[in-house]
Amino acid sequence: MLKVSEVSKALGVNPQTLYFYERTGLIPPPQRTEAGYRLFTEEDVERLRFITRTKALGLSLDEIKEILTLKEGRSLTCQAVQERLAAKLAQIAHQIQQLQALQHELQPLLEQCEAANPNQTCVVLEHPGTTLKQQRNHA
Repeated sequence: MLKVSEVSKALGVNPQTLYFYERTGLIPPPQRTEAGYRLFTEEDVERLRFITRTKALGLSLDEIKEILTLKEGRSLTCQAVQERLAAKLAQIAHQIQQLQALQHELQPLLEQCEAANPNQTCVVLEHPGTTLKQQRNHA
């Protein structure tokens, strides 16, 4: 049996994270000492390790909770996991597209800043999408 401080240190998480996981139902309430201190079993620690790993992979706490619920109900089939992972990959692909679009918008602005006089008032963001030369002609 491990105390909160021992579990949080072993997993590299803040103790408040463990309390939060308990409040939100990601982990069941741990056993308690007579003084009210939480005590975690090895099974609890393994569950927390799973949560930490999957969260690091980019799954949301709701997605993790759903997987844990399926696992507990013995309904965690390969198809169920595959569907969730495929949905997550689609979400990541969409985020990558959005980030690439943002990169394509910001790159020309950075180039305009680099070409401008560093002591001049920056006007790059006043007329986004126009070149520095076009902005000078407006001034």
